Amino acid sequence: MAVQLEKQHVRDVSERSFKAEVLDRSVEVPVVVDFWADWCGPCRLLGPLLERLAAEFNGAFQLVKVDVDRNPRLAAEFGVQGIPAVKAFRDGRVVAEFVGAQPEPVVREFLRKILPTPADALAARARLLENEGWVQEAEDLYRQALSGEPDHAASLLGLGRVLLAQDRETEALSYLDQALRFPVEGAEARRLLALAGFQREAGACPDEAVAQQRLTDNPADLDARYCLAMHFASHGRYADALEHLLTIVRRDRKYRDDAARKAMLEIFDVLGEDNTLTPMYRSKLAAVLF
Repeated sequence: MAVQLEKQHVRDVSERSFKAEVLDRSVEVPVVVDFWADWCGPCRLLGPLLERLAAEFNGAFQLVKVDVDRNPRLAAEFGVQGIPAVKAFRDGRVVAEFVGAQPEPVVREFLRKILPTPADALAARARLLENEGWVQEAEDLYRQALSGEPDHAASLLGLGRVLLAQDRETEALSYLDQALRFPVEGAEARRLLALAGFQREAGACPDEAVAQQRLTDNPADLDARYCLAMHFASHGRYADALEHLLTIVRRDRKYRDDAARKAMLEIFDVLGEDNTLTPMYRSKLAAVLF
């Protein structure tokens, strides 16, 4: 029975199944990968310990075993030079690792650092509530998470996001600024900060219809064109916004202290490099500038 329980949380993974079983799965639960080989003496010491701990933690993490002899490309891709090599994955990336057969206290400490904390659990619940539109309840949980872990990246980002949704911009920006320190959360924080900036600029402008009429009457009115671009950006009409901003750069690079070019760069941050608009308008902007 003990052996069956241990094996329940252990999977053998190949190059074909690695993405699904490790990278994708690690979004839901931490995945610990044991790179090993049958001829490796230390592997035979560490493997059973990892399997026993996987059973003890009962689903708090998934243990995956990769035979390096059968999967040499995986070993090369993840820089495995000595075995056993243990790598922990969360959200599709390696967050911790060690090499060699370590004693049980060391392995337990390794697991403690990569397993979800109480703040992680609160933030996950908060995000579900947020997605369902319960922003006040989500805010309460994000704040609860931060009371126990003040530097919790997901909660800093989440709290900033729900505060923006409640039009509490000044407070939101302070949390988003803190989230910028973290690689993954920082990328979304930059996008939210840029979006907040577009909304702020649009709020200081005449209504969209007024700006459009002014531009129709006078296509050389850069203020009207800029205001129209800000309205478009704040409503997610990024192609239209970029086109107007590019026109401003063409006509007056120094307009509002280079505001049009800076706004284009912020839109690129909002869109991300995978959006086709980003490389297209980066190229157009470079052609104008250089």
